Amino acid sequence: MNGKEFKYFRKKLGKTQRETAVLLATSVKAVHSYEQEWRNIPPHSERQILFLVSQKNPAKTKPCWLVKKCPPEKKKQCPAWEFRAGKFCWFINGTNCEGEVKKSWKEKISICRSCKVFQSIFDLPVPAT
Repeated sequence: MNGKEFKYFRKKLGKTQRETAVLLATSVKAVHSYEQEWRNIPPHSERQILFLVSQKNPAKTKPCWLVKKCPPEKKKQCPAWEFRAGKFCWFINGTNCEGEVKKSWKEKISICRSCKVFQSIFDLPVPAT
């Protein structure tokens, strides 16, 4: 996520930088730095703001295993299936989309951004860098 996206999502939540800092348990200076791209947005802050935005307008998407047409053996190995969190597969570490578990949030979210499940929840105006 880049600074423009971060600011877009903050505004989508209808929050000031100060209110966002409270939600993310960080400082106003950090939020300002994220938006100005002076500081990288840590994975936990990115996940948190995405989660909050996803709750603002709950998606009417189908669970990921239906959208991706996962075979039963693949579903049984996936935490999104285990916890019946098919609309939050992008949020859960350890999912086996694209055939393997991703080792980092950065790897995972790069795959998720091109997924129909993620795209049905988030309207991304600018590409992330």
